[in-house]
This record gives sequence, structure tokens and C-alpha cells, in this order.
Amino acid sequence: MSNSKDAVRKVLDQVKADNRTSLTAPEGKLVCDAYGIPVPKEGVAKSAGEAGKMASSMGFPVVMKIVSPDILHKTEAGGVIVGLKSAEDAEKAYETILSNARKYKADAKIEGVQVQQMLAGGTEVIVGSITDGSFGKLVAFGLGGVLVEVLKDITFRLAPATKEDALSMLDGIQAHEILKGVRGGEAVNRTALADVIVKVSQLVTDFPEIVELDLNPVFATAKSAIAADVRIVVDFAYVPKPKPRPTEEIVAAMSRIMQPKAVAVVGASAEDGKIGNSVMKNLINGGYKGDIYPIHPKAAEILGYKAYKSVKDVPGVIDTAVFAIPAKFVAAALTECGEKKIPGAVLIPSGFAEAGAPELQAEIVEVGKKYDIRLMGPNIYGFYYTPANLCATFCTAYDVKGHAALSSQSGGIGMAIIGFSRSAKMGVSAIVGLGNKSDIDEDDLLAFFEQDPNTNLIAQHCEDLKDGRAFAEAAKRVSKKKPVVVLKAGRTSAGAKAASSHTGALAGNDKIYEDVLAQSGVIRARSLRQLLEFARGVPVLPTPKGENVLIITGAGGSGVLLSDSCVDNGLSLMSMPPDLDAAFRKFIPPFGAAGNPVDITGGEPPITYVNTVKLGLSDERIHSLILGYWHTIVTPPMVFARNMVEVKKEMEAKGFVKPIVASLAGDVEVEEAAEYLYQNGIPAYAYSTELPVEVLGAKYKWARGAGLL
Repeated sequence: MSNSKDAVRKVLDQVKADNRTSLTAPEGKLVCDAYGIPVPKEGVAKSAGEAGKMASSMGFPVVMKIVSPDILHKTEAGGVIVGLKSAEDAEKAYETILSNARKYKADAKIEGVQVQQMLAGGTEVIVGSITDGSFGKLVAFGLGGVLVEVLKDITFRLAPATKEDALSMLDGIQAHEILKGVRGGEAVNRTALADVIVKVSQLVTDFPEIVELDLNPVFATAKSAIAADVRIVVDFAYVPKPKPRPTEEIVAAMSRIMQPKAVAVVGASAEDGKIGNSVMKNLINGGYKGDIYPIHPKAAEILGYKAYKSVKDVPGVIDTAVFAIPAKFVAAALTECGEKKIPGAVLIPSGFAEAGAPELQAEIVEVGKKYDIRLMGPNIYGFYYTPANLCATFCTAYDVKGHAALSSQSGGIGMAIIGFSRSAKMGVSAIVGLGNKSDIDEDDLLAFFEQDPNTNLIAQHCEDLKDGRAFAEAAKRVSKKKPVVVLKAGRTSAGAKAASSHTGALAGNDKIYEDVLAQSGVIRARSLRQLLEFARGVPVLPTPKGENVLIITGAGGSGVLLSDSCVDNGLSLMSMPPDLDAAFRKFIPPFGAAGNPVDITGGEPPITYVNTVKLGLSDERIHSLILGYWHTIVTPPMVFARNMVEVKKEMEAKGFVKPIVASLAGDVEVEEAAEYLYQNGIPAYAYSTELPVEVLGAKYKWARGAGLL
């Protein structure tokens, strides 16, 4: 590989010496050749005779183009002639191109005429690479030509991409069927195409200064994939983001912040309505058992705790300092924390970068770096860590313990998380505000919660990812063990800055997030409600053993909507084997619909639900169940709910453990029934055929990503 790297380095050194930002076509070809990326045969002819000989050796048809640093728009200058079919044609074309070029720009420096093999047939695709502010180097793939521009049908992966990544890209565009050959067209050579993607991704990884690259079009045929046109843009000033800190180091610091033995409150106050007062009260009333040190310039004690003028006056060790003072005083107080060797600061104050004061934020970041203090915030509500009874926040004290760790970039969303988790009796291990993310961000939390025995799911609301690549690498690792759910706000923004390449212009920010999150095994929530419902429901469900989903419903209408939801959420409805169909038919009236959904109809007594669900749980070919309940006089809601919980327990005792979700249609009593089912391990929703299936779909997404299916 070193020879090929040397060849590319030589080309790039020349581009740099010339102060250029892009490569010429011949330079692009040299780079492709060095990395084994197939391009058409070509050469530069210096005479008509040479053009004829070159064309003959390549095989016709050929295309010929002027090579001149002074002529950018070759076609406009009459410098391009296509479809030449003989040596004689090539010689004539040479003379024509030269005279056209002289007419266009008399003093143009002419280096010769390029003779190039013309590619025909196959499917035109685009392979490219862009450099994203958050994710760094990405490789892209889509159909070439108009389709890509109109439909924005393109898919991204982090570079370098593996062969598996590359093959998944071929299936990752909406028009993927075209690659398999449509209407008598031949299928493309998938291995050849994947190989081009992998090589491009390796090239841009080895040479970070290549900030944009387009192979457009690539002609993909049954035999090969050849790039007809190469465009490479460079930026020699580009510096990739520094490597993230080692995981052990992150965990050590985060553990002292999240599980402190002693907390200082900088700006503690005895006055009701002050943030420093709320923080003190929440620490005390939340039941935190560690030491609490109020810091205040004048007070002797606050709320019964001895107060200190500075953290430096506190005799013991302090693990975390919670700040409740105005922004302009933070840097000085943070410096004192550094001198006291406090490893973590929770910065509640606003008035930093979000309020047009980036210099104040830059200042605290410098202090943090100098003293190695990890900073949470600024501009946050603080955080909760329930296993330690720690409410380091000015919001309400919180006592509903559970195993979901949630974070948000916004205070409002943080409050919604608190309210929902209390109301739904979900419970949390942690709720963390990240605010401006001057330092601590989502990947720091992932590293901590990955090893936290009190957490079994991590759900994060974010508006941006400071270092998307570090996040993706952490999420890929963590999601193998625990589900990671992400709600990315700002899906619809106009996206990344307008770029000059096709691939760059197509990189609407959200498509990158969509693909990279999927590549990292993350479950993506589309709304706040979904984030919360996934956080609550995914841990309740056991992991399915396979893809076969069965719907059992008392209402035909629910069955149809539940089937639609299955398609929307990537679930596969099991096709019913004849023997199983016959077995179900024993329990349902003759006018009930067989197949999947199993429609038991509305007038059935509770025993019909019991028998069909028992059968669904006991047959090994069925992997998960969706129940559609319809409120009737014969089977009232709580009767249904109690029966289902009993059947589930009875079957579990026999070793049949499968995910079950339920949709309840009926009058208000179905609300109580849904709650009872949920508390007993069956995520159930009144009045919705979408939510239960979305929760099951999320569990499946995680299980697939973690390689458990």
C-alpha cells in the first residue's frame, strides 16, 4: 500500500505547490490508479497521428477532450468530441479541437488532447465522499444522473467502510431494485461496485485533505464498475477532530460526577426562588447521603449546612461542584475548583454561547482544560442520578427509580422527561441536561452508562452531535449491550452548508444522521413521545428469537391498521403454515378470518383470547405477538387484561418467553386495562394501533443491530 500512498502524495504535493484546491482530470486518474479504482483507459496525444494510434489501442468508441489549464469549460470552447469510431475520425477530431481552442482563447496554454475510452451500457451510479463538520469522512452512494438530484436518493456510511458496509449501501437506496436488473436489464456486479466504495473510503481516510470526491457517473455492468469522471477537491488546512479521550478516563471522571461522595453548591442561597436555593433543597430533600458544602461569600450557614466563602476553604475532598451564579462569575469560581482539584462542574447558569457570549464559554473551556475539570453544560437544568438519591438540579426533586438513563440538550425536554417518567411509573436511573455541551456530551454519557449496573437503556435528545464520529463509535459499542435511543431534533433544517460537489449538495444533514445512526445500532425516535415510549417499553419486552410476528385481534379494523403499522416499522408478518392455521381455526367462529392477522371477531368470550394467545405463545415458529383488543360486554377490558397477564405468566413458567404488545380499542375502561397490562410486562396502549407496534419495532431494531436475532 505504501507505493500507492506515495503516488497520491506526489500528486497532492504538486497541487499544494500550485496553490490549487482541486485536481485536474489526469491527476484524478493517477490517484484512482494508485488505489485500484477502475477508470477508463486514456492518454494525452500531442499529435493527430498519436491520437489515432491511442484510440485504436483502446478500442472504439472514444471521446476526445482539450487539455488546457486555461480552458475550464471544455464543451463551451468546442473542446470535446464524443463517439469517434475510427483512427481516421480521431485524427480529424484532433485538428478540429485544436483550432476551436485557439479561436476560444488565442493565448491558452495547450498541453495536448485527451483520448479516452467511452463507456456505454450498464447502470450509472455515483460514488463519492464528503467531509462533514460532525462526522468527518463519509462515503456516499446513489444512482447517477438525474435521479440522484431530483429524488436525493443517496446513502452514507462513515469512512473507512467495510465490505459489509459497502454492500449494505447498495441496498440502502430507494431505487436498489434497479441494481438487480429491471425489464431485461442485467444485474450489476455487486462485488465490483462495493470494491469501489471501499477503496474510495480508504483513500479519503488516508488523505484527510481530500475533502470532497465524486466519481460520477460510475458505469456499473455485470462485469465491472468503471468511474467515467473523477472530481477531487482538497483543503490542505483541514484538520480532523482529535481522538476522543480513552473510555477508562471518561468513566473515572464521570463516576465522580454522577456518584459523588461530596457536592459543593457554588452560589447556594437561603432565599426562596433563587436557583441556588432550589439546588440546595433538592439535594437535601432528594435524600442525598453525601456531604453538601454551600459556597457563599457572606453567609455562615445555609439551610442548616455550614457555608464556606470558597471551595478552597472546604477541608474535605469535593467530587462535584454545582454552579448557580451568574455567567460572568463562573470562570473565576471554576479556577478555584481547579485549584481544589474538583474533577467535575455542573454549570446551570445561562448567558454563554447560546446568548451571544461565546467568549465567556471559550474562557471556561480553557479553565476546564487547564485543570482537567469535566464541565457539564453550561445552560442546563443540572442532572439526576437516582441510585445515589442525587438531585443536582433546580427542577423538582425526583424519586421514581428505574433503569433508563435519559439526557436532553434542552431544559424543557428535560422537564417533559421528568413528568412522563413519573406519570408512566417508568422510573429512571438518570436524567442529564447537556445544554451547550462545552465539554461533556452524549458519548461521555454513553461511556458511563455502558458500565453502570443501574442502567439498562440509554435515551438521548440532541440538536447536534459535537463529534458525530466519536458518538457513532461509542454507540456502536454500547448498543451491542444496551439499547441506545436517539431523538435528533432539527431533522428538517436545510442541512449542511451548500457544497460544490454533487455528493456534498445532496448531503442534506438529516440523511447522514439517519444512515450513521442506523450503522451504529441506534434506535432512532421520530418524536419526543416516541423517545419516551421507547425508553419505557423496550426494556420491558424480552428479546425476540426471530422475525415472525403474529397479530391476534377481536376487531377486524384494528387488524388492518396493526398490519399497516408492522410494515411501517419493518416487522414481518408471519405467513401462516396450513397446520397452524387449522389449529387456530378450532378456536374461532367459522366467519372469523384465518391467516395473519388471526381475527377472532368481537362477540367471543374471554376463553377465545386465552386459547389463541396460548397457542401463539407455545408454537416455536411464532416469535412475537401483537394483540388487538375490542371492548365488548362479553369480554370487558379488565377481564381481558387479567387473563392475558395470567396466560403470559403460565406460559413463561413453561419456558415460552416472547414479546407481547397490545392495542386496546374501547371506552375509557380500556385505559385502566392498558396500565395493568403494562405494569405486568405487556406494553399496551388505549386508542392507538401505532404506538404498540412502534415499541415492538424498536425492540427488533435493537436486537438486529446487536446481532441477537
